[in-house]
Amino acid sequence: MNPIVQSVEQRQLRNDIPAFQAGDTVRVHVRIKEGDKERVQAFEGVVIARKHSGVRETITVRKTSFGVGVERIFPLHGSVIDHIDLVRKGRVRRAKLYYLRKLRGKAARIREKDVRLERAAAAAAAEAASAAANAAESAATEGSSEE
Repeated sequence: MNPIVQSVEQRQLRNDIPAFQAGDTVRVHVRIKEGDKERVQAFEGVVIARKHSGVRETITVRKTSFGVGVERIFPLHGSVIDHIDLVRKGRVRRAKLYYLRKLRGKAARIREKDVRLERAAAAAAAEAASAAANAAESAATEGSSEE
């Protein structure tokens, strides 16, 4: 890609997007302009597709509203999105979940990913880091008290 185009695109990328993939439930807060006023409306649903890359990346979010399936395609780096909240992680084996369009009710549910091990590993790493910092601090105070 042309370096000039790449630098322009790099400036337009957002950095407040959480890490999510297809199967995750997200709440997309969308800016809606009504006349001269602007408000933010939430759209919560399952991410069934994530397409393209860079500035032109889009996500397709599907929800069921009053018994009717509703899908919206959002430009991930567009200014129409205020922010995105990750509600829950889904356990799926595909990148595109278009098969959910044919399913109804409980059949359309997605199992939740078990993130307990990831949380435990993160907590153990944080505990080890704080223990190392405490050990370094105590070694520094012992070295100064000997002098």
